[in-house]
Amino acid sequence: MSVGRFAPTPSAELHLGNLRTALVAWLLARTAGSDFLLRIEDLDPASRRPGVAEGQVRDLTLLGLDWDGSIVRQSEHLERMHDAIAQLDAAGLVYPCYCSRREVLEAATAPHGPVPDGAYPGTCRDLTARQRAARQAEGRPAALRLRAGGEAVTIVDRHHGPVTAVVDDLVLRRNDGVPAYNLAVVVDDAAQGVEEVVRGDDLLSSTPRQVYLGGLLGLPQPTYAHIPLVVAPDGRRLAKRDGAVTLGDRLALGETAADVVARLAGSLGLPTDGSLSGLVDRFDPEMLPTDPWVFEG
Repeated sequence: MSVGRFAPTPSAELHLGNLRTALVAWLLARTAGSDFLLRIEDLDPASRRPGVAEGQVRDLTLLGLDWDGSIVRQSEHLERMHDAIAQLDAAGLVYPCYCSRREVLEAATAPHGPVPDGAYPGTCRDLTARQRAARQAEGRPAALRLRAGGEAVTIVDRHHGPVTAVVDDLVLRRNDGVPAYNLAVVVDDAAQGVEEVVRGDDLLSSTPRQVYLGGLLGLPQPTYAHIPLVVAPDGRRLAKRDGAVTLGDRLALGETAADVVARLAGSLGLPTDGSLSGLVDRFDPEMLPTDPWVFEG
């Protein structure tokens, strides 16, 4: 038995790709006889659009998905994230970073030896006290980064198999004081007892970072299943511009929630009778598709 979860960000309506991932996460938990949790990842103030989280919960309910316990809002548990940062800082693994986003992008595109392309090359890692004071005097707010050391970490994903990546000095706390995603998701999953993380495979590349961070914090490591995305006919990630891609859109076209469940089920190679209980009885995790689902309206 592996406790599962779905953890949307309340920045927009859930589209069919999000709902498909939620369905897979729910099926994996329910077929294993496990709890399924719902968490709203609302740390970033810019992601909190009024009424969006409530709409996401409504859509999941209309599809027939249920969860165990209360819905958790990430923003209500900031103290455990700050405690984790303090733990890493006490171990000498945290340093302030004064780089702007533009400077990080420019540094990431320059040649920098063993650090992989796109990774933070450690610009602020070894600043002297004088150099830090100078940047503070310029009014530069500091983010906090992990002193990772460029270690290669391998994870084994349910669908993708072994995935190895070099862990760069990831951000732990943004320069506006908000805990960063990679830290928050690791801390919250451990606090909630999540044992299997199911999400879109666009997040696969960040998973070695999270496993490494969890190891430093002494947290249990969940298993991972990264599900292929839903894409438009031209291969782009599905977006609102691609037409009727939300549950509300499909209902407005005259479809029912059962019709949408059937369509999502069909994209997973499952029976399309719209019955969630029937899907649980016939779901085989080993038969999940490994290619993106092309949505054609």
